[in-house]
Amino acid sequence: MRHHTGSIEVITGSMFCGKTDELIRRLRRATIARQKVQVFKPIIDVRYSVEKVTSHAGSEYSAVPIQGASQILEKLDSDTTVVAIDEAQFFDGELIPITQRLADQGLRVIIAGLDTDFRGEPFGPMPVLMAKAEVVDKLHAICMVCGEPATRTQRLVDGKPARYNDPIVIVGASELYEARCREHHQVPRE
Repeated sequence: MRHHTGSIEVITGSMFCGKTDELIRRLRRATIARQKVQVFKPIIDVRYSVEKVTSHAGSEYSAVPIQGASQILEKLDSDTTVVAIDEAQFFDGELIPITQRLADQGLRVIIAGLDTDFRGEPFGPMPVLMAKAEVVDKLHAICMVCGEPATRTQRLVDGKPARYNDPIVIVGASELYEARCREHHQVPRE
């Protein structure tokens, strides 16, 4: 089933807020509606499975691991109507015109990714994708310090907050990261 118009949807927030669970929920609904779904993920995300997007809660959906955004166009089936991209923050700016092109061709594009890095800074192409999207859903996790809504991702190194100048990309889960609210998010500068 083809869509009448294309669109871009972005699901964003901190780690552990349920982005991938929400992505998978939308994909299952699209499948029930007999839409052809293809899911792509960065090849560097091998936390749970190489050929699946998997939430921290254990939900999963088959996916194609790709090195770069241009491979989406190379691997896209002609009858696909819904394109999903998980962990979009790990792709470069090339993802932006590709998602625009897909939406302009009438496809529904669903993107999930972190809006900010561990420092609290905009992450990869996500800010531009959010600005260009028809729909943006920002989810919240639970602060691991106080239990309030969390909007930030805290990276930990030996149990202490990572420093601002530490590497931006280190793939991991609860052993390296936890959700924090604004008050409890810490990023030492020196």
